[in-house]
Amino acid sequence: MEIILIQDVDNLGGKNEVVNVKSGYARNFLLPRKLAVESSPSNKKQLEERLKQVAKKEAKMLAEIKSVIAKLQESPLNLGAKTGTSGKIFGSITSLQISRAIREQKGYEIDRRKITITEEVKELGTHKASIDFGGGHSTEIDFEVVAE
Repeated sequence: MEIILIQDVDNLGGKNEVVNVKSGYARNFLLPRKLAVESSPSNKKQLEERLKQVAKKEAKMLAEIKSVIAKLQESPLNLGAKTGTSGKIFGSITSLQISRAIREQKGYEIDRRKITITEEVKELGTHKASIDFGGGHSTEIDFEVVAE
């Protein structure tokens, strides 16, 4: 029996996927729990429409991610830190500080958990951090640590 999955089902398939299963499994498990619907012409048409909407939404999201990446790579971020006489920072720069700097200087809200600093920052100068937007999209940004 051919069905269209409405939700992800372990060991069977993902959402919006058309699969063949035994009729008893479909009638007794998948259909009553609203995990799937029968594969009829009207349901197939609805599936095509949902897939079009998902593709449109993904294209819009990709364009937005690319514009954010371009804006972030325009110029390095400036982060202020308290330093000693030798130019070493008291403490170190964290992803939370980078997230706040992006919000204040670039105008974008990026979750600190998506930011990874490549090396521990304990000195003044230019350093790198990477931002993972998900879905295989990531970028590397420069930030400059200056004395306050």
